[in-house]
Amino acid sequence: MSSSDVCTTQEAANILGVSVTTIQQLVETGVIEAWKTKGGHRRIPLTAVLAYKSTPGSTPQAAAAFSKTVSILIIEDNKMQREIYDKKITSWNLPIALTFCETGYQALIEIASHKPDILLADIVMDGIDGYEVVSTILGYPELADMSIAILSGLSDEEIAARGGVPDGVVFFSKPVNFDELYGYLRACCAQKSRRHAAHHA
Repeated sequence: MSSSDVCTTQEAANILGVSVTTIQQLVETGVIEAWKTKGGHRRIPLTAVLAYKSTPGSTPQAAAAFSKTVSILIIEDNKMQREIYDKKITSWNLPIALTFCETGYQALIEIASHKPDILLADIVMDGIDGYEVVSTILGYPELADMSIAILSGLSDEEIAARGGVPDGVVFFSKPVNFDELYGYLRACCAQKSRRHAAHHA
């Protein structure tokens, strides 16, 4: 691939008429393919930029909609675990905003008030546990587009005894494989962003 076949983030931003930050977010969430040089600089195939430009909803307005922050609510009653999630997830430079709840009751209030895009729920907690929160959400059609994942140290047998993992819900066993969680959140961000762009096209 010759140098004329690749773009810098600035060149890609100029072609699409958007900010460099938006290009970085499009790359980070896998909407536009790219790689990094040994020096850490992004290089983007010109064909990928032109392909994105030719797709419906790729106007500057739609790209601006893409950069809308994806909200993630994490229900976790363990303070140390919350700190680990915060440190790891924020280090990935995804277009996200994190909110934490210590109890299922707090989470239901937060969901009713702000309707997060993604929910990551621990199961075993005092009072209303994560399983009850997830079951409640699944009962409301207006929350159907929320991406939901359960993160738990329970065994398969213990999960089955509670009714199993609900349809459409992703399960991550603890200790969480952060490479897998990163892939999941990156895919969710890309999906949410395409939906935002389609609404603004």
